[in-house]
Order: sequence, then C-alpha cells, then structure tokens
Amino acid sequence: MTIAEVVPSLLSGLEVPGADNTLDLPAARRVVLLLVDGLGHELLREHADHAPFLSGLAGRDISAGFPSSTATSLASIGTGLLSGEHGIVGYTFAVGDEVLNSLTWSRAGDQHHDLRKALVPEVVQPHPTLFERAAAAGVAVSAVAPLAHRGSGLTRAVLRGSWFRGAAGFGDLALGAVAAVGKDRSFCYAYHPDLDTIGHLYRPGSPEWLLQLEFVDALASRIASRLPAGAVLVVTADHGMVTAGERIDFDTEPALWEGVRVIAGEPRVRYLHTGSDEVLEVWREFLGDRAEVLAREDAVRAGWFGPISPLAVDRIGDVVVAMKGSAVVVRSQAEPWLSNLTGFHGSRTRRELAIPLLVHIAQ
Repeated sequence: MTIAEVVPSLLSGLEVPGADNTLDLPAARRVVLLLVDGLGHELLREHADHAPFLSGLAGRDISAGFPSSTATSLASIGTGLLSGEHGIVGYTFAVGDEVLNSLTWSRAGDQHHDLRKALVPEVVQPHPTLFERAAAAGVAVSAVAPLAHRGSGLTRAVLRGSWFRGAAGFGDLALGAVAAVGKDRSFCYAYHPDLDTIGHLYRPGSPEWLLQLEFVDALASRIASRLPAGAVLVVTADHGMVTAGERIDFDTEPALWEGVRVIAGEPRVRYLHTGSDEVLEVWREFLGDRAEVLAREDAVRAGWFGPISPLAVDRIGDVVVAMKGSAVVVRSQAEPWLSNLTGFHGSRTRRELAIPLLVHIAQ
C-alpha cells in the first residue's frame, strides 16, 4: 500500500477508465486530496492531541516509497508510479551531465541556474499523469498550491493536466480547494508545504512544529466543514521526518572522496556515481551500522525503488547510501544551508516512510 495508489483509488470513484481502487477508498463524485508536506504517520500518532480533527478521522498508514522525499512522492501522486518508473528519484539526481534539484528545477547548488530549457520537465518525467487521464475522461481536475509553484519544473513534470490555482495562504488554500469541487465529477489536489519547512528548521515535535500542526489540523477541519454533502476529503503526506543526530561531513572527510565522481541525493539518502569499485566497501566500512550501503543493482533487486525502468537506472547512481537511525551525510561547503537544518527525511526508516491516509465524508 503506497502513495502511488492514492490517486488511482480516488479516480476509480470518478469513473476514470483503468483506475483501480486498490486502497478501498470511498467512491465520491467530488474529491479533495489534501497533501500536508512532512506529516508523517508516526509524528501524527505521537502528537494526536495537537491535531484532534485529523486524529479522529478513519484511516491507516501507507508507505511514501523510497526515497522518502517531496519531489519523489509528488511524482508518485501525479503519475501513480513509484520512483523506479517515473524517474524523479530524489531531491537531487544526475540527468546526463547535470545534477538536477528537482524541487527548484535548477542546477544543484545554484538555484539561479534554471534548467527548464536544458532539462525539459515533460521529458525528464515523460509518463502521462493521472490528472491528464482524468481530464480526458471528463473530470474537472484542479491543483491548489503555493503561487510560486505555477509553471515550475516540478509542476510541469508531475501535475500537468490539472487547472492550477495559486494559493497565498491557509484561507486561500481552503476556499480554493472547496471551490474546485463545486461541479459533479471534480477532483482537487491541494498542497500545504509549511509543516515540512518548520520541521526542517526547528525539528519535528518542536514547539514551533506543534503549533504549525494545530494550524494544519484547523485547515483540514475548515475544508471538511465547507464541502458539499457526499464529497470526500482525503488527507495524506509525502514523508515523515527525523531529527538529525550525528552529522558526517562529506566535504571534510577525504576518505569518502576517493573514486566518487558525483554525489547527489540529500543528507538522509545519497547517490554516488563512482569511478572505482572500491567506493562501496569504503563507504560501508566508514559508515558501519549508521547506514545501508548497497550497489545500485542490489538496491533495485531488493525493491527499494519499486519496478525499475531504463529512465531511472542511471539517475540512481552506482552506490545507494540509505542512512539508519538519525545520522546524516551533509556537505558543509557545497550545501551549507541544507547541512545546517535540524529535521531531515529521505531514507527507509518507518518514521520517514510511514504516512497517514485519512478520510472524511461530508454530511
């Protein structure tokens, strides 16, 4: 049961051909899917008293898929595929000679270098989206997300086929989502980013994060209270989060450099493009029980990425490093802002992979 199955399960109730309700979600003619960035199942369960509305909804947890990273999960929402098929294999990954930051669609480490022309989003992620399929079947499909996401590379890559409405805040997001399902056979994907941002800056479970969770709970409650009778609100997330423990700094550890041509990913999951077969053993010995370090072939064989396509293979790198516990591999010189964050995600722990799938049916 993964995030890739959420939208197909909802579209089955909207009579979209080929959409299977594998998650057994209620059928409805008007559907709002609210994705709260960073709302891990374990975090919600531990802090249920700060989210009484969400915690009172029927539901269960499912998997975000690997890597447990925003762009990857949003691509799974949009395509119904896991990372090994849609090819958005993380926060940063190599595409040819470039290392793409998939959130900003810019060169990794240089957000001013826009790559939308060099790496055309519709080519980097060429699979038809579920939103395109739904629109072709006559469903009114909308996406409500921050204003800055309009026309972004990631929006073009994974949300194309939806009518985009930019939201400037909580009220705009809530009312935009409700307005988007005013017609029969309508589907709205709504995205809220701030809980994740607060978790990165202050740590999940911090006073700042808990207050933001209360705001998110109110957001979901306000959407639910304004939906027409029979409409369905489904709330999910893209990943959970852990608080950083030990920080291993690639940029100041010469032992980790040897044979590494390109390092991509993010602090909880790293992709190593190598020029030496010794890299795997060096990293395994150095990290010990702080990480799972696998050759790409072994990670693929173990099913980490789901079914694999030629599109994704080279993007994964020759070696995959998935951190365990709370350790992170940072880059203090190449990624100073990212390296100084407090909360992280991307790896394979339950705290990162488990996400809620919650359902409200409007009366």
